[in-house]
Amino acid sequence: MTFGEFAAARLQALLRYAVVLTGDRDLAQDIVQEVLARTQVRWGAISKTQAPDAYVRRMVLNEYLSWRRSWTFRHVRAAGDRLIDLSDGSVAARDHADRVADADDVWNRLATLPRKQRAVLVLRYYEQLHDDEIASLLSCSPATVRSNASKALATLRLRTPVGEPT
Repeated sequence: MTFGEFAAARLQALLRYAVVLTGDRDLAQDIVQEVLARTQVRWGAISKTQAPDAYVRRMVLNEYLSWRRSWTFRHVRAAGDRLIDLSDGSVAARDHADRVADADDVWNRLATLPRKQRAVLVLRYYEQLHDDEIASLLSCSPATVRSNASKALATLRLRTPVGEPT
C-alpha cells in the first residue's frame, strides 16, 4: 500500500480520533496534518510494521499529548452538531436538540480534564482499548491508567448538576 492510498483510506478515521482527543476540529486537523507529513517522510519504515494504522494513531496521540498550544486545550467551545457529525449512526433516534445538548455537555466536561486523563478516557471508551494497551501507548503502568481513569470519571461526576443522574 502506498502512502497516498493509506492517507486516503484512513484520513477520516484519524480526524475523528483527533477530534475526540482534542475537542476541537481545527486543532485536530493541525495534529493530523503534522502527523501525516511526518508519516509520509518515514512511510517506507512505517509501512513495514505489523500495524501501520496503529502506529500512526499512536503518533496522533503523542502529538496531542505534546501539543504546545495549551491555551487551545483550555478553550471550551460548544460542539453541538460537530460531535453528532462524528457519530456512526448507532445513537438511538432522539430529539435533535437533546443530542446537541448532550454533545455540548460531553465536550465541555472532557475539556476540563488534564490531557492524560482525557486521553485515557478516549482510548478506553472511544478506541475501546484495554488498560494494558492504553498503558503501552502512554508508556505507563496499567495501574496508572486505572488511576487516571478513576480520577477523570470522579471529576466528571462531581461536575454533574444536582438532581441529575450520574
